[in-house]
Amino acid sequence: MNMEARVGAVVEGGQRALNSAAAAAHGSILDAGARRFLQQQHNNSHQQHSQLGTIQQLLAGGIAGAFSKTCTAPLARLTILFQVQGMHSDVTALSKASIWREASRVMNEEGFRAFWKGNLVTIAHRLPYSSVSFYAYERYKSLLQSVLGVENHGGNGTADLAVHFIGGGMAGITAASATYPLDLVRTRLAAQRNTIYYRGILHAFHTICREEGFLGLYKGLGATLLGVGPSIAISFSVYESLRSFWQSKRPNDSTVMASLACGSLSGIASSTATFPLDLVRRRMQLEGAGGRARVYTTGLFGAFAHIIQTEGLRGMYRGILPEYYKVVPGVGIVFMTYETLKMLLSCTPSNY
Repeated sequence: MNMEARVGAVVEGGQRALNSAAAAAHGSILDAGARRFLQQQHNNSHQQHSQLGTIQQLLAGGIAGAFSKTCTAPLARLTILFQVQGMHSDVTALSKASIWREASRVMNEEGFRAFWKGNLVTIAHRLPYSSVSFYAYERYKSLLQSVLGVENHGGNGTADLAVHFIGGGMAGITAASATYPLDLVRTRLAAQRNTIYYRGILHAFHTICREEGFLGLYKGLGATLLGVGPSIAISFSVYESLRSFWQSKRPNDSTVMASLACGSLSGIASSTATFPLDLVRRRMQLEGAGGRARVYTTGLFGAFAHIIQTEGLRGMYRGILPEYYKVVPGVGIVFMTYETLKMLLSCTPSNY
């Protein structure tokens, strides 16, 4: 899943200096997030991480996530436009849709800047989302290590795996729940075409609360949280398998390139498996938007059934191609940005 429910990239001390924790949400393991370095980098990474204060960790994680989202915003908007096409459109006309045709339409009808429509609220969402993801993961990891008696630098492999998996899942749920209203507003702004119903972030919040009530800001949260666990499980297991295989075959390769490659592939695997949940989440977020009649009135599973019945199984993957296209640059940008900021900020004294 693109998972805005995917956990943002998280820093791991010790032998696991970087690991994804959403994404997916779609994502998402942010958009398959930043990953781990090898054991040979353990000493430098751990020393660098120990120098980062709380504020610095939050700042680095937030900026990395926001910058990555801004760079991939055109593909993200195309994904959302494709995902919601089947709600109020003639399904027979959807077969003519293509990335190039939709991109041309946006350019001709809305202008080049429209590819970044909703990006301001995306950044407003991504800064706290990534920050909470990074910070919550470190706190949950420390708590779980204390409860399970797992040392930072080795020990029980099964318990260590449980720490990363459970900690990542809890961090993803925490971040997604805390910032969900911003994600919903972002979706509604990005889904607008020529008719502008929401004039900005504050107007959208006010209008939604007035017309749909406070709980209207949490439409689709169930699908978001439901996708956190599977997204992390798939991303983590695929990354681990690919990374181990890569190490065994090409031990002298650059650790950064290997991490980027394995992280991208694990992100693609995670997106493929959880994309239907992300699509349903987007559509539920748009229920009642702009005064339109509700389409899915029977809950999460009823929405799945309705989409499959009216659009077929293919309808569950509407918009998957632009989602794929943004995985590789998304992983690379967040990985390199976070590592660069971490090195810069580690030189800055912190009392937090």
